[in-house]
Amino acid sequence: MDSRRLLRMSATALAAAGLILSGCTGGSDAAAPAGPSSATSAATPDPALRSFYAQKLSWRDCGVPSFQCATLRAPLDYAKPAAGEIKLAVSRIAATGPGKRLGSLLANPGGPGGSAVGYLQGYAGIGYPAPVRARYDMVAVDPRGVARSEPVECLTGPQMDTYTQVDQTPDDTTETTTLTTSFKGFAAGCAKRSGAVLPHVSTVETARDMDILRAVLGDQKLNYVGASYGTFLGATYAELFPGRVGRLVLDGAMDPSLPAIDLNRDQTAGFETAFRAFAADCVQKPDCPLGTDSVDAASDNLKAFFRTVDAEPLPTNESRKLGESLATTGVIAAMYDEGAWPQLREALTRAMGGEGSGLLALADAYYEREADGTYANLMFANAAVNCLDLPAAFTGPADVEKAVPSFEKASPVFGEGLAWAALNCAYWPVPPTGNPHRITAEGAAPIVVVGTTRDPATPYKWARSLADQLSSGTLLTYEGDGHTAYGRGSDCIDSAINTYLLAGTPPKDGKRCT
Repeated sequence: MDSRRLLRMSATALAAAGLILSGCTGGSDAAAPAGPSSATSAATPDPALRSFYAQKLSWRDCGVPSFQCATLRAPLDYAKPAAGEIKLAVSRIAATGPGKRLGSLLANPGGPGGSAVGYLQGYAGIGYPAPVRARYDMVAVDPRGVARSEPVECLTGPQMDTYTQVDQTPDDTTETTTLTTSFKGFAAGCAKRSGAVLPHVSTVETARDMDILRAVLGDQKLNYVGASYGTFLGATYAELFPGRVGRLVLDGAMDPSLPAIDLNRDQTAGFETAFRAFAADCVQKPDCPLGTDSVDAASDNLKAFFRTVDAEPLPTNESRKLGESLATTGVIAAMYDEGAWPQLREALTRAMGGEGSGLLALADAYYEREADGTYANLMFANAAVNCLDLPAAFTGPADVEKAVPSFEKASPVFGEGLAWAALNCAYWPVPPTGNPHRITAEGAAPIVVVGTTRDPATPYKWARSLADQLSSGTLLTYEGDGHTAYGRGSDCIDSAINTYLLAGTPPKDGKRCT
């Protein structure tokens, strides 16, 4: 993996989104959602941006039933609005009724690098609770540099295959050089293929794009559900435009006050927590591939397996072999949703029997690798945004070597590999524009922050911290496994969030659900 800050929606939602990743096509026979058609209802913050806030979207059929698509214009560089534009893909589905329309509800699945349009068309626009979809036009915009919005490109499919197989637990100087060379090659590929957009894909710029979209849609306030990295995007919006915050749900929250090394180390600990929950479930089953003795024994067995495939990669049902890097990615991919645990048990059983196709399939799904060997731009955009938003976790291999013990303390299973994976931004061709800081969003309306106690990707303490930082933050807790909580089976969580979105009444701060 090329970044430990790949913050994703649940595996269930990912699978749904992957079913319908349709581009926008011609046609205009879809019915337009009701509501204001002019952007003049929202004030423009800067006269230099007036043409962007005053634009009218030309909606067209998407090729996906009931959905419409459009293209939003935004300045490539907000410091020089007249110097050039970036075109952003937008999609919507009209409120179904019954009931009075409440406006637009934007959704973002995380990443960074996840396609919000794909998420809307494959899941949120048809799978969010019906009472919410009845009252809101569901809307999404692919963030700049992502999917349909002038995507960042870095490597070809074959190059990505090589990149994802590089050993991320180097045993000697030669392997360390191979790893750093791969990071440098990845960064150089991004600069070569996407040099113009690369300096302009920060979360701050994407949040400003969302404000343009809010105004163009005719909404006085932004209503928004952000999952995982989408919580950082939503919190950033609230920091920039506190007076325009409507109803914001930040599910699977990030902590914006942490430097990159702490984010990576905390997430490493989160994956350890999730793995131990998986192992506790697995060892109770007679066919657990990690044994039936104890969680600690299962952990030791998995580490031994990783060492085995590091020394001798396993054959798969194709030309690629399963080495330690892909095997680790496959296991981590299944940590996002406990619904993937049976698939992981089966994949580990096959792998420990000498055949790696099951874990390879999990890794490919994580990287969004298609059967034809091409990749979505998820991993490219992920690095581009992360390396711009914060100074790099490490400046070179010596820093990583010093940090490995603390990462291994956080996760005996994954620590070493995830420490080395955090080195990627050290070689990024564009200097960072952001810094860690607390976000208070003074003056914002109530914001609901949701945390899951055994979340692998966004540790629960991040949600507690963000809710505490926000002047109007309210913490809602899901006591359970998996990444994010809304729409994942808890009636308590769904009811609390639905009430907030529909009536504007946030749950009592500190409310806990199972």
